[in-house]
Amino acid sequence: MSEHQNWTLHTIATVSSPYKQKFAIPRQPGLVKHAYGVIEMLPEFSHPDFLRGLEAFSHLWIQFVFHETAAKGWSPLVRPPRLGGNQRKGVFATRSTFRPNPMGLSVVELVRVEHGKSTRIHVRGLDLLDGTPVLDIKPYLPYADALPEAAGGFADERPDTGLGIVFSDDAEQFLQQQRDYPQLREFITEVLAQDPRPAYQKDAHMDKDYGMHLYHFNIKWRVQNNKNYVFSIE
Repeated sequence: MSEHQNWTLHTIATVSSPYKQKFAIPRQPGLVKHAYGVIEMLPEFSHPDFLRGLEAFSHLWIQFVFHETAAKGWSPLVRPPRLGGNQRKGVFATRSTFRPNPMGLSVVELVRVEHGKSTRIHVRGLDLLDGTPVLDIKPYLPYADALPEAAGGFADERPDTGLGIVFSDDAEQFLQQQRDYPQLREFITEVLAQDPRPAYQKDAHMDKDYGMHLYHFNIKWRVQNNKNYVFSIE
């Protein structure tokens, strides 16, 4: 066996997510509770036997590929957004998407398993881009995986931007009229509460308009008086 062996990994599923672009995806799972998604098993892994017993667990570990950034390379030092993007840390001391092996790990809440023409795992709290390839699924074990006394380094506490959310009259009217996503307002609120703006723009460009795609909606907002002001939903 070679000292430095390469491995071949296989995609077992793909993710259907409300996040259609990398921008606005929360930087950790579980921060946006109303982020619902579906993990659709590929045909060769779709037999019910693969997931037998899975619904006894409330949460799952999802191992996946950072497919959108994989071709952009990596660096031994990265600038974590949590530190304002102006301090460098070692790539293995961060959760940066730009890694030697472009693999990520997220914990999601299991809603239900659907068997039919295909096998689909409905989850929420995900932080995965639409179309993300999934490499593995494992049950979350509270007695082994929950370590409340663990040290979190420079990200020891849940982020709190302190930004309020305000919807314009037009945006409020749109939310009330659409029926396909009854919790769209809560979802948008939770996403914007994470302040998805690039770290270097947090203290500048306060009058700049931003846009993000959630599901098939284009949401536009700006920061005014320490609040995210949503002025358009299309």
